Amino acid sequence: MMETKKTLPKVAYFCMEYALDAEFRTYAGGLGILAGDYLKGAKDYGYPMVGIGIKWKQGYSDQMIGKDGKAFDAYHNYNYDFLKDTGIKVNVRIRQRNVVCKVWLCDKYNNAPIYLLDTDLPENEDSWITGQLYGWFGEERIAQEMVLGIGGIKALRALNIPIDVYHFNEGHALFAGFQLIKEKMDGGMTFDEAFKASKNEIVFTTHTPIIQGNEYHTLDRLMYMGANCDLTLEQLVQIGGSPFNMTVAALRISTISNAVSQLHKKTANTMWADVKDHSEIIGITNAIHLPTWVDNNMISYAENYNNDQESRNELWDAHMKNKTALIDFVYERNGVKLDSDSLLIGFSRRAAPYKRSNLIFTKPEVIEPFLKQKKLQIVFSGKAHPLDDVGKKIVENIVEISKRYPEAVVFLENYDMTIGRMLTHGCDVWLNNPRRPLEASGTSGMKAAMNGVLNCSILDGWWPEACQHGINGWQFGDGFESEDFDVLDSHDLGCLYKVLIDDVIPTYYNNRTKWIDMMKNSILSTKDFFSVERMLKEYYELMYIPTYKGK
Repeated sequence: MMETKKTLPKVAYFCMEYALDAEFRTYAGGLGILAGDYLKGAKDYGYPMVGIGIKWKQGYSDQMIGKDGKAFDAYHNYNYDFLKDTGIKVNVRIRQRNVVCKVWLCDKYNNAPIYLLDTDLPENEDSWITGQLYGWFGEERIAQEMVLGIGGIKALRALNIPIDVYHFNEGHALFAGFQLIKEKMDGGMTFDEAFKASKNEIVFTTHTPIIQGNEYHTLDRLMYMGANCDLTLEQLVQIGGSPFNMTVAALRISTISNAVSQLHKKTANTMWADVKDHSEIIGITNAIHLPTWVDNNMISYAENYNNDQESRNELWDAHMKNKTALIDFVYERNGVKLDSDSLLIGFSRRAAPYKRSNLIFTKPEVIEPFLKQKKLQIVFSGKAHPLDDVGKKIVENIVEISKRYPEAVVFLENYDMTIGRMLTHGCDVWLNNPRRPLEASGTSGMKAAMNGVLNCSILDGWWPEACQHGINGWQFGDGFESEDFDVLDSHDLGCLYKVLIDDVIPTYYNNRTKWIDMMKNSILSTKDFFSVERMLKEYYELMYIPTYKGK
């Protein structure tokens, strides 16, 4: 039994990005979606939590498709007049120069308070630091992370907000831990005492299950930037190694860590097994904020479902309303009019090789007849990192394929929360085919499932915890793994085609009763466990309360 909300520890949640609404461009993708949902849930259920982030002047890039089919990035300056001026400014010393950080409050979106730091001030020579989210690497990235971490701790002190537990969502916030250690050392503690005391109030969430995706820096660069907060080279090596790995350091500086699904827990523990003195990595599966992402009519009809024709008609009609809205949205954006009677598959992901966006097209001789006969329609969306040429090639490949099948394949440019919501509401099937086990969680599939959109997915991320094959969706690949990507891709492709041709397509066209029953099962089997309410409860019970009581 959890304690009353009034006696729960007060948590400061540090994250580089927050997705609260499409108009507020302070997010890039899944990490921000999770953080935004989390802080909305904290407000809904009365948890004592504040968020710390950055007010990004230009946000993440808008990624458009040119007339030549090439992806290009555009940036715009945003001025958010709904942010509240706290009247607080704090100073962070970066590269031996004082950087003033103004603190804004965002509470517009029925979210727990989020305090955003901003360096775009006339008194700053380095006003550019909070310019572009993930826009740079090296010194620029360290500077941004110093503002988030060091500036975030200083902002909490200036705002006079007492904090019991500091939650670092990904390694970007690591320097907050250094600032906590510095505070204690300035108060007279030794490094070992300060490290131990700080560790006892920090928890950490790791996301990226790919070694190369975990950030690292050279030690001399950290020292030059001033990110070390007076720690010596030897102390930095003790925390994060050489070169300095931000994830390794966060695992060591926290009292407990978590992965974001149960499969990811296994992956993360294997991945970091050789790191000495790291905190225990448990599994807390991600979840979503239902009011933001789910059509409540779908849940209502599923909850009142009587396995009769009237119930099926109600659920199907509600789904078709969402599907029609998506088809209209696609027509408005791309000028392509899809067929509401044809099976519509959705796929929206960050453009990265392991997510295999174009896997379904690998053998045209298999898939092309279904596209030409309009038995299958597929809507894609997604972005590549602005500096990721490989990711942009993936986007461009999908665009080229859409030109080959102009009435059956669509790519929606400039993926954002609006596109994500439309797709997870209106598709018939949600396709997900990453190379297992490289998908940490994948909350878009949860959104689809709760809207009655049937998942057809590799058993990766969250799906192994939810999948009931042929009952609430489908799996393919049977959890097969191989370090030989050619072998893995060939295996998974065959399995994908088999489940599409033998199960998905025949059920949609020949057994509508079963399809609608599966929609109902999809909604009812996911709406509670994969809601943000359960996730918040687990973070408090498994991480925050034990950390607070263990100090």
